[in-house]
Amino acid sequence: MQHWIALFLEQVKATTWLEWAAVILGVAEVILAKANKVWLYPTGIASTLISIYLLLNTTLYAECLLSCYYVVMSVYGWYHWIKKRDQPPVKVSYATRHEWIITLLIVFVGWGILYLVLVNFTPSTVPVWDSWVSSTAWAGMWLLARRKVENWILLNLSNLFAIPLLYHKNLVMFAVLTVVLFVVAIFGYFDWRRIAKRFTNQNEEQTFSVSQ
Repeated sequence: MQHWIALFLEQVKATTWLEWAAVILGVAEVILAKANKVWLYPTGIASTLISIYLLLNTTLYAECLLSCYYVVMSVYGWYHWIKKRDQPPVKVSYATRHEWIITLLIVFVGWGILYLVLVNFTPSTVPVWDSWVSSTAWAGMWLLARRKVENWILLNLSNLFAIPLLYHKNLVMFAVLTVVLFVVAIFGYFDWRRIAKRFTNQNEEQTFSVSQ
């Protein structure tokens, strides 16, 4: 136990200022996401751009691709949340059957494609693990962009596997950040469930009033 604590403290001391910056921005992003604030996107983009550089240096290529995907999805999500000024923002809701099919395709097709890319075109030492973490996160971020409650489930599935992977690659603060994200995502899930329920109740009341 003392050995693991000493190793952890040693890795914390070796953490660069860039990693600290990415971690701080990452924490701010997930807090903003939990609060259902659109500012999660510019904050997340800044954190992700730093992360891309750091992940390339540790040969986590699928994670790096995930980060590039996150930038694209953040721009899409930012637009999708705000839309046009004369239109209301997208409300929090549950994924439809069609959206679940797309989600599962992103997870399993993405996993297979990423694995093949890592095995054939990179010197990755963790292709199965790395590609799984990325594909599940891809699906979670797609649901997040559409403000679906289930985004937290997919993101936490990714976080669960990412924690030991990041620690294995000596990105100890990223692993700690992922633990924080995992805990916050649990609360985010229940918060968004309450928001979705409130919207559903409002719609039912409006429907009842019209029928009267």
